[in-house]
Amino acid sequence: MKYKFNTLKIFSGNSNKSLAKKIAELLNTSLGKSKVGTFSDGEISLSIDESVRAADCFIIQSTCAPVNDNVMELLIMADALKRASASSVTAVIPYFGYARQDRKTNFRDPITARLIADLITVSGINKVITMDLHSPQIQGFFNIPVDNLLGVSIFASYFKNFLKDISNYVVVAPDLGSISRARNFAAAISCQMAIIDKRREKANISEVVNIIGDVKNKKVILIDDMIDTAGTICNAAEAVVEKGALDVCVCATHAVVSFNAVERINKSLINSLLFLDTIPFEKFKICKKTKIISTDKIFSETIKRIHDRESLANAQSSF
Repeated sequence: MKYKFNTLKIFSGNSNKSLAKKIAELLNTSLGKSKVGTFSDGEISLSIDESVRAADCFIIQSTCAPVNDNVMELLIMADALKRASASSVTAVIPYFGYARQDRKTNFRDPITARLIADLITVSGINKVITMDLHSPQIQGFFNIPVDNLLGVSIFASYFKNFLKDISNYVVVAPDLGSISRARNFAAAISCQMAIIDKRREKANISEVVNIIGDVKNKKVILIDDMIDTAGTICNAAEAVVEKGALDVCVCATHAVVSFNAVERINKSLINSLLFLDTIPFEKFKICKKTKIISTDKIFSETIKRIHDRESLANAQSSF
């Protein structure tokens, strides 16, 4: 029997199957045959129902809630593919869970992001593709290649296509950690930017201190990597409106959206909210201000280039 080397195969865990199907369709293929479930005692059950020998295998799996289940699904599927003689196994992780635990803030804190990186490496995964890591330096936690795609390229393409006149817009970074992201986005759409300087009293609670830049009589675009409890972004929207902003649009890559975030957003001064589909946003119907933009094109193009052994240097230029 002859095997076709480097056949492209796309597999998916349970975390984001809708995105995985879109990616597979753009690559003119279908999802690999697999079943991911649980045994009666709660352990992950997995079966790969087709040959993967000598194939380039890609696993689409966001490690969002339930985080631990999705992490284990990814690791177990990678182990199964490697043991089935796959030529390579690439983990496509649109949202990388535990990324906020990237350093010690107290003496006895874990660095869980490093632990997850170690688990991914030893599972047999050869390469990781992700998007908007909360801390870009997490790439250094891995001993395998990591490509961190940027969501700003997708948002920039959206605004270029749907807004013909952006002269009255200003991009605002909601905190100091978002300055680089906001600067890149502002440059991509040829727009001015401003910065919100805030003081964080404790986790998930922040207080706006000052706005560096002019937002008066401007339409504001707040951009961040994720929205969790929505406290920061709602406070930022209130702050720019108090300074005279006419409209507030929020762009966020990852819709973590925990606790009462949806209720807080609906009651806020935010006029519209754009998410990417790195995490399935099941609360879309009750969050009336929200629009979802798909990441299928950028991930499919990245997968294609990796499979064809092409450079990724310009992979995001068309988005």
